[in-house]
Amino acid sequence: MSTLVQDGQDDEGVRQGGSMLWIAVRISLLFIILCGIVYPLVSTGLAQLLFPRQANGSLLKDKGGNVVGSELIGQSFTDPSFFQGRVSSIDYKAEASGSNNYGPSNPDLLARTKETIAKWQQDNPDVPVDRLPIALITNSGSGLDPHITPQSALVQIPRIAKLTGMSAAELTSLVDAYTEDRDLGVFGDKRVNVLKLNLALKEKLGK
Repeated sequence: MSTLVQDGQDDEGVRQGGSMLWIAVRISLLFIILCGIVYPLVSTGLAQLLFPRQANGSLLKDKGGNVVGSELIGQSFTDPSFFQGRVSSIDYKAEASGSNNYGPSNPDLLARTKETIAKWQQDNPDVPVDRLPIALITNSGSGLDPHITPQSALVQIPRIAKLTGMSAAELTSLVDAYTEDRDLGVFGDKRVNVLKLNLALKEKLGK
């Protein structure tokens, strides 16, 4: 092969390599613009237009218009005159979603469960332990569950009635009003959003 032919092939290879590199750069820039700018802007815009409340965190406000939390994330209620949610080993910190994932024989889990039951007996002397729903002494998988079962709310009524002066019938009606049905009527279980329920209770008490 002559030097002239060899040089021609080398030049062609350089041109092809440069052309392919430029194609790759243009494709990369195109996908950066589409996926990194256009898609987020479009999806955010549609979410704000069609589902503004959900897109902004499903926030709940008190009667004064102050944001008190999200209906998607549980929170601790230290005041015994309010309904209590599920146990959360992460104290409902959304940035640390999860649980300790202890096995049933783990001594730390047993100790925490006994402590929770003892606290229940102290705060709810009128309700025997055998009526304590397991949902009130166990973590959810995320540690952020904002819901409890209707039964978990109803067993707290004697304590709340005694502390607030409201009748058991009033409190039962309140729980019934805030009991959410199964999704599409068949999926999941009936549930009560603790924050929504406590906001309604707070309004009833005029707090």
